[in-house]
Amino acid sequence: MAPKVLFVLSSHKVLGETGRPTGWFLPELAHPYHLLVPHVTIDVASPAGGEVLLDPNNVEMFITDDIAVKFLSEEQQLWKNTIKLENVNAEDYDGIFFVCRHGAMFDISCAPIVVSLIKSLADANKLVAAVCHGSAALLDVKLSDRKLFVDGEPVTAFSNAEEDAMDLSGAMPFILETDLVKNAESLVSKLTPP
Repeated sequence: MAPKVLFVLSSHKVLGETGRPTGWFLPELAHPYHLLVPHVTIDVASPAGGEVLLDPNNVEMFITDDIAVKFLSEEQQLWKNTIKLENVNAEDYDGIFFVCRHGAMFDISCAPIVVSLIKSLADANKLVAAVCHGSAALLDVKLSDRKLFVDGEPVTAFSNAEEDAMDLSGAMPFILETDLVKNAESLVSKLTPP
């Protein structure tokens, strides 16, 4: 039986108080899906379930990306009928992958169901991965041994410089890179002898 992986998308639709739409980022779903689907079974979930918004700027940005274009035309059921996260059983999956955009900062980060899923999968030595703003899901997850999930692990995320370049730092509920570094510094200070 093929391994089973859960991809998680944000259900959030608006960038803070800007009124600008947001949604999931096309290549972050299309490319991993394209690479993995021959080898694993993939389900897609979101906090609210049902249809989730594709960031409207993505379609034109990636019109020359053959994988993205094919994905858009052939795989619409994946984002039009997502599983509600609270209906997901971690034991059914061999891994979880957080595919996001700015919306993750509002509805994925520190959501109790997200923390619970990551903790269950990580405690079972299963795959937990994220890209871009999806790393917000990893921010405050503590494992059964009370150790932070990201402790000692290399983590990539959308950087402060990238957020500033998009002029969206002020629209975010927190700044991802800053909070990841703050957690790391806090952890180091707790481990450093006086």
